[in-house]
Amino acid sequence: MRVLIVLTYYRPHTSGLTIYAERLARGLAARGHQVTILTSRYRRDLPTEEVLNGVRVVRAPVLFRINKGVIMPTFGFLAWKLVREADVLSLHLPQFDAAGVALRGRMLHKPTVLTYHCDLLLPAGPLNWLANQTIHVMNELAGRFAHRVVAYTQDFADHSPYLQRHAEKLAIIPPPVELPERTPSGIAAFAKMHNPEHRHPVIGMAARLAAEKGVEVLLDAFPRILERYPDARILFAGQYRDVLNERAYAERLMPHIAHYEQQGRWKFLDVLSPVQMAAFYPNLDVLVVPSLNSTESFGLVQVEAMLCGVPCVASDLPGVRQPILQTGMGEIAPIGDAQGLADALLQVLDHRESYIRPAEEIAARFSTPRTVDGYEDLFREEIARLGGTQDAD
Repeated sequence: MRVLIVLTYYRPHTSGLTIYAERLARGLAARGHQVTILTSRYRRDLPTEEVLNGVRVVRAPVLFRINKGVIMPTFGFLAWKLVREADVLSLHLPQFDAAGVALRGRMLHKPTVLTYHCDLLLPAGPLNWLANQTIHVMNELAGRFAHRVVAYTQDFADHSPYLQRHAEKLAIIPPPVELPERTPSGIAAFAKMHNPEHRHPVIGMAARLAAEKGVEVLLDAFPRILERYPDARILFAGQYRDVLNERAYAERLMPHIAHYEQQGRWKFLDVLSPVQMAAFYPNLDVLVVPSLNSTESFGLVQVEAMLCGVPCVASDLPGVRQPILQTGMGEIAPIGDAQGLADALLQVLDHRESYIRPAEEIAARFSTPRTVDGYEDLFREEIARLGGTQDAD
């Protein structure tokens, strides 16, 4: 199959959505499919076209940006060209441009599969309100034009007004989860570099420093953790400098974080490579996902940590709670409740061994091959249903 995947941000940008799309694209390419990514050239130093891990990446130039949205005058021209070349379209929302691509799919009789990753909730303000409303309208149009709509979990679908409106098209496909092989030497080297004082326990968080991630909830919960475990430490993996449209949020939190940094209780690790992440997780006693709203629909990092034998604590959000509910490897905390988060973390830290499950059990539920299987089946089903003559092998 010739598969066109469309999303606003792709590598080197880092987010759960881009990681999902990258793993899906690489997984499909590894099975012999011709995969093209259509995305934004959100940085001027990025090439307009290149091949990454067997995947063709085409980037449309960005004229200007509205919050996290990008305006790309040549996007429509590129979309027409690439949609004509494709056998099937895979669109990843939220995305302003998805409606136009989905309409092209309808007009050209190309099976169009939309993956709804999460809701878009921009900060308060008249311009952001207008941007939110515009994206909602475009997402709705994309849903109407698409032939099928994919969600990570039934839990998130049941609580998402958007997915409820398109329930007749819904397919549930677990997200792709993978980690490079972990080595004892790599894990030990990571510990020596990032926890040389052997502080214990180590609480990990893997996210961007962004308002929806709930970093302030962890900060407010931390004093209670320190009462029980005075030597506790937080390792934060992910972008924390110059996060798009999160400057005010970072400035508000940094004085509080700096206090813990000076005490050696908090360390920023910045963005880690997959190999580094594979060494990061085994150095944790627990991973925390204190997200605040439906801009988070799952939290892939939970499953990655679980594959390394690390239990998790996550917010009681639809979809986000599913890795823990399905595996039993952790506790669920009330949304935005520092006291509740502290209680859940202490419960896991006090009884950590009781939460461990075999890695094989986790991998049986979540893996990139399982995700790719789901998309291949869905693509072939839609090609057959629409009476296409494309090569579906």
